[in-house]
Amino acid sequence: MRIIQIIDSLEAGGAERMALHYANALAQQIDFSGLVVTRKEGPLLNQIESQVSYLFLNKKRSLDFGALMRLRSYVKKNKITIVHAHSTSFFLGFLLKVTCPSVQLIWHDHYGDSEFLANRPIRALRLTIPFFNGIIAVNQNLKEWSEQKLRARNVLFLPNFPATEKSIVAQTVLKGKAGKQIVSLANLRVQKDHFLVLEVAKKLKGSHPEWTFHLVGKDFEDAYSQKIKALISAFDLEKNVFLYGTKPDIGNILEQAAIGILTSQSEGLPVSLLEYGWYKKPVVVTNVGEIASLVENEINGFLVGAQQSQLFYDSIVKLIQNERLRSNFGVALHEAVVKNNSKEAVVKQYINWLQNCCK
Repeated sequence: MRIIQIIDSLEAGGAERMALHYANALAQQIDFSGLVVTRKEGPLLNQIESQVSYLFLNKKRSLDFGALMRLRSYVKKNKITIVHAHSTSFFLGFLLKVTCPSVQLIWHDHYGDSEFLANRPIRALRLTIPFFNGIIAVNQNLKEWSEQKLRARNVLFLPNFPATEKSIVAQTVLKGKAGKQIVSLANLRVQKDHFLVLEVAKKLKGSHPEWTFHLVGKDFEDAYSQKIKALISAFDLEKNVFLYGTKPDIGNILEQAAIGILTSQSEGLPVSLLEYGWYKKPVVVTNVGEIASLVENEINGFLVGAQQSQLFYDSIVKLIQNERLRSNFGVALHEAVVKNNSKEAVVKQYINWLQNCCK
């Protein structure tokens, strides 16, 4: 097999991490593994393994024929057989298929608002999906949506998996008191519901003021981001909630963290949750997407309904007050990640599936 992954950027989001993880993992198992980035490089660039072929297209607009021809030339030169397009790069994959019909085309659906699929734009997908050999969905909701709304064939639910980072300089030092830092790994997007974090932080400031929240993820500097910053000020949380933006040294950050949280209203199976488990962090997370397939309430973490700020707060307090519980949850979540979401198991299923749908 000769496979390339296509992704729009190398920002440190979930879809971007998975495109990178697939490219790196496959480099050890197939004849050729490549990673093509269309629009923007980013902090994940130095995580690409040396065995992975890399191409940056520097695509400037939706219909950039120069970028398309560069991609086509790369595919021809390297005799690529399978193109694995992630998220919104499906359209470039479709254009490539039109100009290079011999390639087999896969789409990886990482759609973040899987709890609100009724509002999802569908026209472009319906026009292009017939050109794809198969679809990988990051949760069961997306799988069923593709089968029902797109009438797609060969749809596979495949969970995300964690991967060990290459050596990165430990450059991020979390503010606040060591050992009392709560981390949220989530880009500043509406579905991540950082407002719930702020509600909980406001309550925790009154009961446990030495504990602090650390929000790590891309700041898009939009209205949502501005409102988060305004509320931090309005709630007088400047010494309790800290924003870091995108950071490459996630492992280093999690080594410092005492608790990992996710407050999302919608998710697939978030890579950040897998990373919490990989680093043995106890978690409080919302019960959305496929999170409950990994987190068992009061067994290896606390599972809370979306937007339930009081229950979320109560769960964090239970972890704060019980160091042994934090340790036990962290170890149990790590074991669950290793058992159910190992790189080896997921990649084996992926390759078997490709052999059937890309004949």
